[in-house]
Amino acid sequence: MPHISLKAEKVFEIFGFPITNSYLTSLMVIFLFFIIGQYYSFQLTLPLKKRSGLFFMINYINNALFSFFSPILGENTFLIYPVVAGFFIYILFQNWLGLLPGVGSLLIKIHHHEETHFIPLLRGATADLNTTISLGLLSVLITQIYGIRLLGIKEYIKKFFNLKNPISFFTGFLEIVSEFSKIFSFGFRLFGNIFAGEVLLTVIAFLLPILASFPFLLLEIFVGFMQAVVFATLTAVFISLAVSKHH
Repeated sequence: MPHISLKAEKVFEIFGFPITNSYLTSLMVIFLFFIIGQYYSFQLTLPLKKRSGLFFMINYINNALFSFFSPILGENTFLIYPVVAGFFIYILFQNWLGLLPGVGSLLIKIHHHEETHFIPLLRGATADLNTTISLGLLSVLITQIYGIRLLGIKEYIKKFFNLKNPISFFTGFLEIVSEFSKIFSFGFRLFGNIFAGEVLLTVIAFLLPILASFPFLLLEIFVGFMQAVVFATLTAVFISLAVSKHH
């Protein structure tokens, strides 16, 4: 039977800190992110004729993302773009890494309560609710930071509370609840789509020959891309609303 677990499993510990299989994939993506950034920075120091094809591909993707987010972010594009682009690329890498052969299927043996279990060594991080909730929390927190930074704390608070208008004062509490609800909306949407896709691929691969799961794999590649787009775009929209002046 295929191994399906709702939560990430602990692979080992470092000084009492549990390292889960989803945490390992997160570290892999962060390392890949760092390598690509260093490579891109190094290529910028070279003459144009000596730059590689990979550099121009990365540069093309970067320009395409900038053009995509600039209508949303407006005059604040240069300031906010690195954040939303970082969300998009990080989530996209996490979503697609979970689809690679060996992720979820490479098992290791562990002993728990005098019993032997086989768990995946690697697990897609966005199929772990801890990761997606953390990303949602980070998105909402960054939104508040940009709102306070660009408007000032007094002007930003006025977007929620207006003492001159009792109705606006009451709806301000609803707006605060709405801000907190975005954390769970972000987290559960991303987790539900990615986890469901991985379960679908696991079950199909178990019941049918390997080639039968190929169309579903292509579908999950598209779903992983769209979920990264949705997360980053919503973050850009919410930040844009947060930094706009209250009328």
